[in-house]
Amino acid sequence: MELIFESDFSKKLDPGLWKVEMDSTPNSQVYTNAGKLIMDTEGGVTVWLDKKLEGDYEITYNRRVVLDSGRNDRLSDLNQFWAASDPTDIGMFHRSGKFESYDNMHLYYVGFGGNYNETTRFRKYYQGEKPVLGEYITEPYLLKANHDYQIKTIVRAGEVSFWVDDKLFFEYDDPSPLQAGYFGFRSTWSRHQISNLKIRKLID
Repeated sequence: MELIFESDFSKKLDPGLWKVEMDSTPNSQVYTNAGKLIMDTEGGVTVWLDKKLEGDYEITYNRRVVLDSGRNDRLSDLNQFWAASDPTDIGMFHRSGKFESYDNMHLYYVGFGGNYNETTRFRKYYQGEKPVLGEYITEPYLLKANHDYQIKTIVRAGEVSFWVDDKLFFEYDDPSPLQAGYFGFRSTWSRHQISNLKIRKLID
């Protein structure tokens, strides 16, 4: 594997590299602190990496859903988009952060612990459709508060997979794979800490 991108979030987010789409709610913020990307929002938020990914690759990072005394703390929505592209004239990085604003994009999506931590779902968005390709509603696949998760996503030869703490959650051999696109951290109404992002090109 070849490392093609990494961030330890030790510096302020570079707006030339990171694009934040956030619902216009007054008590929401995205920032870095002590080597972590913090998404502390009362509405929807996506933090996109402005680097198009293509071919075979692996994305890894650590992430915690914080449940303490924060005003936005809620155990829900450790989510992400990947292989995302925009077939419309809106273009990338111009949406409101509201979840429904992404409905017309092409992308893969995992919502880990969505709907107040009642569901974990995998979807593919394509041409206005977003079918659920996998779903869990039982505790081993739902969120634990203040747990440092190791998240891994693999794209290889048309197959995508999503792993949590080395446990396979979803795997999909896509007959019409999304060939290239962008990766984004996604959430809504909660507080998340993200660290140690690494993206590696997979080489046979």
